[in-house]
Amino acid sequence: MGKTSLIRRYATGKFETSTLSTIGVDFETKKITVDDMDILLSIWDFAGEEKFRILFPSYVSGASGALLLYDITNRESLLDLRDWMKVITSVPYPPKTKLLLETKLDLKKDRKVKIKEARKFLNEFDFQGDIIGTSAKTGEGVEEAFELLGRELLKYSLSECPNCGKPFPLELKFCQYCGKKR
Repeated sequence: MGKTSLIRRYATGKFETSTLSTIGVDFETKKITVDDMDILLSIWDFAGEEKFRILFPSYVSGASGALLLYDITNRESLLDLRDWMKVITSVPYPPKTKLLLETKLDLKKDRKVKIKEARKFLNEFDFQGDIIGTSAKTGEGVEEAFELLGRELLKYSLSECPNCGKPFPLELKFCQYCGKKR
């Protein structure tokens, strides 16, 4: 579907044609500045295969945000997002920020997912914003998607530490930067 390629494009600025499928879970980190606030994104990449989905709930519970991706050339990838949403909404502390991304915009001529169908999904599950089109190959929309994620995290999922001024997840009792209690 392109999750790993998109994350690597964002983290490194490069597109790798020989990206291997994720086995279990992988992650990248990247520091971004949104509205003069520094945010450290820990971006988890989950394998799409059914056999690895058992790992997903333990990682998503307490996560600040979620990016759900579908491949515009594969209608099944949009339909599979329903299963992912079941997991996300079943955990004790689901992400407050959810964005819907479509991938492989460089393959528009092969589009199988209608925007109308994707918007129906977007509205049904209460995502923030509109569908964000991306292409890991060309870089189109990648920076914008993660910038929007950072902006939405600041609005809904992060709080400024009264001790050090850095943003940290609302779910945490202690600041991840200075270690002091909120």
